[in-house]
Order: sequence, then structure tokens, then C-alpha cells
Amino acid sequence: MLTKDRVTYLKENNPDQLQTLLKTTSTDAELLRLLSQLGRLPRGFDGDCFVTILESNNNPKIRYTAVKNLGKLADEKYIPILLDAFHAETDSVTRREIVSSLGRMRSRATIPYLYEFLENGDPEIVLQTIRALLVFKKDEHIRKKLLTLQNHPNEIIQDLIDLELNKQYTNGQENRKLQIISPNYLKNSIIQGDVRAILPFVPDESIHLTFTSPPYYNARDYSIYSSYNAYLDFLKQVFSEVQRITKEGRFLVVNTSPVIVPRISRKHSSRRYPIPFDLHAILMAMGWDFIDDIVWAKPEASAKNRNAGFLQHRKPLAYKPNATTEYLMVYRKKTHRLLDWNMRCYADETIEKSKVPDGYETSNLWKVDPVFDKVHSAVFPKELCKRVIQYYSYVGDLVFDPFAGSGTMGSVALSMKRYFFLAEQNDEYVKRIQQKLGNASLLTNSQPQFFTLAEFGDMRRQA
Repeated sequence: MLTKDRVTYLKENNPDQLQTLLKTTSTDAELLRLLSQLGRLPRGFDGDCFVTILESNNNPKIRYTAVKNLGKLADEKYIPILLDAFHAETDSVTRREIVSSLGRMRSRATIPYLYEFLENGDPEIVLQTIRALLVFKKDEHIRKKLLTLQNHPNEIIQDLIDLELNKQYTNGQENRKLQIISPNYLKNSIIQGDVRAILPFVPDESIHLTFTSPPYYNARDYSIYSSYNAYLDFLKQVFSEVQRITKEGRFLVVNTSPVIVPRISRKHSSRRYPIPFDLHAILMAMGWDFIDDIVWAKPEASAKNRNAGFLQHRKPLAYKPNATTEYLMVYRKKTHRLLDWNMRCYADETIEKSKVPDGYETSNLWKVDPVFDKVHSAVFPKELCKRVIQYYSYVGDLVFDPFAGSGTMGSVALSMKRYFFLAEQNDEYVKRIQQKLGNASLLTNSQPQFFTLAEFGDMRRQA
């Protein structure tokens, strides 16, 4: 068997013998091994052996590797051969590698052919082509050609064009500092009023994390809407503003579940509304990137029994499982920056204090018992809040709940050395927040601030 060291020796000292081996190796397995071991090829290496393999071998893996090696030579004389191979090739991976090999030539002679590839139906080929053309992006004609892809149906292609040709980012220290700080008047503040009236007073990019559970659609006395579409429109208004006030690349976690609205009579069926799935499409359209779906699993004893009728007759079609799960849908504000950039915004000391200890949840199935409150009928368990705050924020961050309810998120944030910002319009719930956060502040020496909408607006104007 030809070793890698032997291949390296032949490349450097006897390339003719190596080419002969490439042409005469008898089995596909040996040929594939040899092609894979070639690595960087010396200047002036004759690639005709790769052309022979490309044109005669029936194994797509071998053709792919031959193309890859041909691309290393970056020799313009192989442009027509690669183009013919592209049109004859049936293997999609090899076709993509042919485009990549043309791109690695960095030759203007390839540009007319690359333009044709921009019309290809395979998004991966288009992406490879864009990368090849970006080498010449200072050329105004090529830049204009690439900008025509801003409305390409593939979202990854759109993002690549946006990143390379439209967005300009700096990594300066000042920019990083802005990612950490938040306005002081928002910290540990509870505002009573309609969240849609509150949010316009919050500056852009003020919040590090939002964790909330929107009101149920017409399933509680505190949430009555004229129609399901009106309900979704309400959520759209709120989360559009949340997107604006969230810092670049930071997170939104929404706890929702489908809701059953009871039937109006025995002649009618009840209706189940798929809130998480309808809301997901709305959030994606407004500029959130979907990151994860976490399933909150509760004991079956805590769920409303939907099996009573089926238990008696067991007739197919009538089966209805008890709803023991809810969704925590995790989104990140759209950005071209990687998470590493967000992490590097923090001082080493803050990062160390914020590290998640052993025993963290490793799966997306969170088994957390529900809790009950004497005032609010649908409250967050503290454990749920703790996990979200711990996994998606740093010590000193500002976390927001636009539908604060009884204020559990705020009290947990305090206990974890984060600041909170809460919005709630129900009088009873605000009183419950005062009671809950008053007790929490005794342990943290952090006094919460309660404001009416008018007071909050005055504060914003003075800031």
C-alpha cells in the first residue's frame, strides 16, 4: 500500500512516477486513497492525469476528488474541461466542487461562466459561485450583478449578499461596551400600562434577553380579543418592538402552547388554535432567527383531562391526548456576527461569574412542575425562569418580560444578579408584583421602581 510519506516523496522528487500511478492504479479504493493523499501539489504539476480520471471513471467520489485536485492547480487551461464536466456530471456534490475549482483560479476568464451559474437551481452552486465572484467585488459591474441576488428566493443567499455587500461592521471596543450597558432608568423597573404604549419609550438595543409567556387567546378572563387574527396582530405589534429594543444578536424566549376554546354548544366542536406555530412565522418574518424549540413537560396530573369520553367508548377518531407540554421557542435577533462576538463583549470576571454550573439540562425536554398563584392563574415556575436566565444572559444583563403577570421573572432575575424590566397592565397583578419583588429586594438590596405609563414617559423624555 502506498503510504502518505511515499506520496509526498514522489510529489517532490518524481512527479512523473506519481502521475503514472494515478493513471494505472487498478481499483477504485486504491485510486480514491491515492487522490485523497495528494495534498498540496507542486507548481507545474501536470493535471492531465486528473482529466483522464474525471472523464473515464464511473465512481462519483473519485470524480469529485479528481476535480478537487484539478482545482488546486488553478490553471486556466482547464476551464473548458471543467465546464464540459459540469454539464455532463450527474452527481450534485461533484458539480458544486467544479464551481469551487473554477472559483479557486481567481481568474477573470471564469467570470462569464460564473454569471451563468448564478441562475442554477441548486442553491449550493449559487453560493459557491457568489464566493468565487466576491474575489472581484470591487469591480462595479460584478458588484451590481451580485446585488441582483438580494431578492433571491433562498434565504441563505440573501444573507450572504447582505453580509458581504451591504452590512459594514466594526469590532471596536466602544461598540462592544454598548452591547453591555443599558439605560439605568430601565433597571429593576415595573411599568403599569399597555405594553404597546410602554415600548415606544424604550430606546433601541436596550435589552439583553426577553423571556415571556403571552396572554392566552380568549382562554383567560384577562385576555379577550375580537378574533384570532386580532390576537396575532397584537403579538406582532409587541414582538416587533421587542425586536427593536433587543441588543444585536441577543435572545428572545417565548413560552406558548396551543389553546383550546370551548365549543359554544353541543352542536359545535371546540377549536384548537396553534399559537406557537402561527407566532413562529410572524417572528421569523420580522427579523428573528430561530435557534431552538424546548419542550416544557409537566406531570399528566396537572393537565386538563381530555380523555373522559374516549375512555368509555374507545372509538377511533375521538382520541384526544392530554396536553402536558408547552413550548419554549428560542430566537436570536438577526445578525451576521457569531455568538463569540457577543461573548467577547464581557470582561473575564463577568464571564466567570456567569458560567453555568454542573447539573445543567442537556436536552430540549425540560421536566418542570407547574406552580400556582392565588392571584394569577398562569405563572412561570421559578425553575423555568432560572434556566432561561442562566443559559441566555450574563450577570449584570437587563432581562425583560412584556407580560409580567405576577413578576416571577423579575424576582428570579434579582436572585441571579441580573436587572429586570417588567410591563404589566392588570392592577391585581401589579400589586402581586409589588409583594413578590418587595420580598426579593430584601435579599438583594435592590429596590424595585414602580411607574405609571405617564411617569415612565416623563422619565424617558428627561433621560
